[in-house]
Amino acid sequence: MEKNYWFRLLYYLSITAIEQSITPQASLTLRTMAKPLPHDHVIPFKDSEKGKKEQVAEMFDRIACRYDFMNRFLSARTDVRWRKKAISFLKKDQPKTILDIATGTGDMAIMACKMLDPDRITGIDISTQMLEVGRKKIEKEGLVDKIQLQHGDSETINFAENTFDAGMVAFGVRNFENLEKGLSEILRVLKPGGQLVILEFTKPPQPVRGLYNLYMGIVAPQLARWFKQNKEAYQYLNESANAFPARAHLRDILTKVGFSDTRYKSLSLGICCIYTGRKPVR
Repeated sequence: MEKNYWFRLLYYLSITAIEQSITPQASLTLRTMAKPLPHDHVIPFKDSEKGKKEQVAEMFDRIACRYDFMNRFLSARTDVRWRKKAISFLKKDQPKTILDIATGTGDMAIMACKMLDPDRITGIDISTQMLEVGRKKIEKEGLVDKIQLQHGDSETINFAENTFDAGMVAFGVRNFENLEKGLSEILRVLKPGGQLVILEFTKPPQPVRGLYNLYMGIVAPQLARWFKQNKEAYQYLNESANAFPARAHLRDILTKVGFSDTRYKSLSLGICCIYTGRKPVR
């Protein structure tokens, strides 16, 4: 016990000394990299030797062509209502530049463009096939001048600090390989006062949880197989949602990495949540 105590004390003093000699952003990165969360290790393909990021990209590449259809079908279009509700949290801010992280096929970007009329929305995603589907949708909607999709990683966002008025992530933070590092990167590229809106599945309370687990763990993967979709993708959805920090826990993580005025709102009996936070104005 005494040996462990002195080891922990030495570790803490070492980290503190290092952090005092580097920038606040680097200090934050050091802490977040040192503390992975349980869901960070949930992966789509158990027999693969690839890391989570590569597996997630491969999974979405496989299901990209029918991703939108399966979303609407499995949720009975409830996901559309959830997305609109999340975007509405940005209305008062009237953001002119928005970053859509894990944009996928561009649903949130297209919807936000219509609801908020910003000057520019940039969507990033690690799946090239999802982006290709998204670009076709944007062209069909006549929004090519307003929305740009590009390959990008949430944990190494290729933009300078203080670039965007707002950020949004719909059903994407579960897929971050390192959640806190990804959230820290989003904070970095937001302008002071800029708001982040996250839409994500959560574990609902009992008795809804039993029905939710039955649907997500058995029914949804089976339906995916019938539609010749990747069954592992929907099993991963259930497993990652169950392991993901929910409600107050995720709100506290947002606060920890540096966001202020952090809040959450449950939707549809707790199946889904909207989380918000702002970059502090210094």
